[in-house]
Amino acid sequence: MSACGGTATESQAPAETEPAVVETEAPVVETEAPVAAPTELKVAAILTVGLDNAWDRTFVEAFQRVQAEKPHGLNIADLEYTEGVWGDDAENVLRAYAESGEYDIIWAHSTYSDQVKNLKDDYPEIAWVVVGSGNEGLGGNVYWVYKRIHEPSYLMGILAGCMTESNVIGAVGTFAFDDVNDEINAFFEGARSVNPDIQQKVSFVESWYDPAKAYEAANAQIAAGEDHMFMIAESYEPCTENDIYCYGPYMDYNFAAPENVLTSALAYWDPDIQWVIDGWYNQVTTGEPFNAPADKNWFSMRDGASGLADFHGLDAEIPQECMDKFNQAQQDFNDGKLEIALNVEPPVSTP
Repeated sequence: MSACGGTATESQAPAETEPAVVETEAPVVETEAPVAAPTELKVAAILTVGLDNAWDRTFVEAFQRVQAEKPHGLNIADLEYTEGVWGDDAENVLRAYAESGEYDIIWAHSTYSDQVKNLKDDYPEIAWVVVGSGNEGLGGNVYWVYKRIHEPSYLMGILAGCMTESNVIGAVGTFAFDDVNDEINAFFEGARSVNPDIQQKVSFVESWYDPAKAYEAANAQIAAGEDHMFMIAESYEPCTENDIYCYGPYMDYNFAAPENVLTSALAYWDPDIQWVIDGWYNQVTTGEPFNAPADKNWFSMRDGASGLADFHGLDAEIPQECMDKFNQAQQDFNDGKLEIALNVEPPVSTP
């Protein structure tokens, strides 16, 4: 029978429904915007004496070479520098450079760690540099650069030891600091490697630049029979006046005595400057704090940090036997067969 008013149907289970999806926004993770790589670099410096001094001149010349190479694509402004200030005066100059806000790197080209120590924390965004012996290792934003030319000095010593007729060779230094001692000791060790019978004469003028004292010290050594001299203190008149062979430090000194300066141990600051620029660039582009080592940093002749000057035709006066020994030692060093020891003990004259 049909029910009135409609058609009978089977009851149906309610249809299954999927839970509603509630859309939510993903949490925003804050990230630092990438640091734009710098395109400009400005450097200020204090020089010990000025461009008349090889230590200073070679640094400025190396800076100009690095400037032309544009590391990291940087446009490097001409070096701003002040000459010959020490103590409180040096600190005032360094502070003025820092307060100006113009300079990214401030390079103090000698023993200035006392002054830099008083400033480095006030200006943590600046890369500071101190150079050579007598400094305190500070680390952080203070780079400690050393310049060692003991390796080419050893090779020069081979020539002196082989060529000497008196068996007396010598050196006139500035101060008995370890980055002066090392090159003098190496010069004598090179000489002894070919002539164990040499006597050595050593004098220090106790000044970075005092040609008059150097002249006096050189003449005293020559009076004792010396015929080959490592003239670190930059006075070459005794070489010409007494017609002996001399050897120069840091730059090519043949111009000072063209017939008497046989060669020179050259200082190239390019790797040192590049090292500091790399440290500064890394800090700027990563935002990480400066992390300069507290210990001194130096580069080898194999790294391009030192070398030997041209003979300017004077090689014609070098006996072939001596030239062969010199060339062989240089080749052995370049090939890693010869390691030139670093000896920083104060050198002394021998009887």
